[in-house]
Amino acid sequence: MITLTIEDRTGHREPVEIPEGISLSLMEVLKASDHNILATCGGMALCATCHVQVLEGPEQYFHATNTELDLLDTLPDASHDSRLACQLRINEDMDGMVFRLRGEA
Repeated sequence: MITLTIEDRTGHREPVEIPEGISLSLMEVLKASDHNILATCGGMALCATCHVQVLEGPEQYFHATNTELDLLDTLPDASHDSRLACQLRINEDMDGMVFRLRGEA
C-alpha cells in the first residue's frame, strides 16, 4: 500500500492509501478520494487547475517538466516545488510523500 498525505487549502492533513501497482495519476487519486480539485481538462496538462505543491518526498518529484512549467508560469501562486497532479503517476517510491492542494477549489 502507498500512503500519501494531502494537505488541503486550510492546512488540514489527511492520509490517502493507494494500492501498489495502480496506474493512476495523482489527479485521479485526488478526485477519487473526494478532494476538492478542479482538474477541468481531465488530465491533459492544459489548464493547471490540478496545481499541487510537493512538501515532502524524493527529490525527482519536486521538478516540473517543461510542459508543466509553461502552465505553472501563468499561475500567481506557483513556486519552485509546484507540480500538476495530472502529470504525477503514482508509484511505490512515492510512499510517504506530502502534497498541498493549491489553486482554486
